[in-house]
Amino acid sequence: MRLALPLLLLAAPAWAGWQAYSGKAHAPDDGRLLYVEQHLQRFDGDSLRERWVIYRCPDGLPFARKRIDYAPSPVAPAFVLEDGRDGYREGLRWQDRDIELFVHDPAGDGERRARLVAAAELVADAGFDEFIRREWDRLLAGETVALRFAIPARGQVLAFRVRHQGRVDINARPAELFRLRLGGMLGWIAPHIDVAYTRDGRRLRRYEGLSNLRDGHGRQWMARIDFPDTPTAVTQAEVERARREPLRTCG
Repeated sequence: MRLALPLLLLAAPAWAGWQAYSGKAHAPDDGRLLYVEQHLQRFDGDSLRERWVIYRCPDGLPFARKRIDYAPSPVAPAFVLEDGRDGYREGLRWQDRDIELFVHDPAGDGERRARLVAAAELVADAGFDEFIRREWDRLLAGETVALRFAIPARGQVLAFRVRHQGRVDINARPAELFRLRLGGMLGWIAPHIDVAYTRDGRRLRRYEGLSNLRDGHGRQWMARIDFPDTPTAVTQAEVERARREPLRTCG
């Protein structure tokens, strides 16, 4: 069962232009570096408008990328992920008030699509980060918050629950830990996902769980991804260079 949530966003103050930061994904069992995520995000004041994620091999070569468009919804943005290693693609399109989930697996028969009614509580891809910030006070008060998450690879929207797990230290700094589980009985047998945020600024510091990327054998990576405290400014030219790099296969 493919249950991974994509990697989340960093909160940001009012800003105009592009910011960049990177997250390093390590294998939880032996600590080896799996890949690096390069995030390029465009703000207009307090509103996040666009994001590109370039996934890089440990040697720095790009092997996958994702574009996220927040115009349709900050919590259920449109997006497309493409993996240059094998041609795999997946994403979400908005069509009027409905959504279309799509996936192209080179091992399958063309593109599979599923058109679904977009419920009010719908969350997709990195929109989960905005969802956490919106529900921050309720979560820290001890409430379990429900959401419906779009999973393109399954062509479904699944019910999840999020709950605050307490305070933890990450690199000697305090963070608030939240756990995401499938709703119902599946929540007790399917892998959970943990995300940790700083209390000040509510910035994502760590993600632990199934990645939405796969290894060379088609299996989803289990990853621990650590993020920096703050992003840095980049120019439009730097963004263009990064997102136009040809995708490669990791050595």
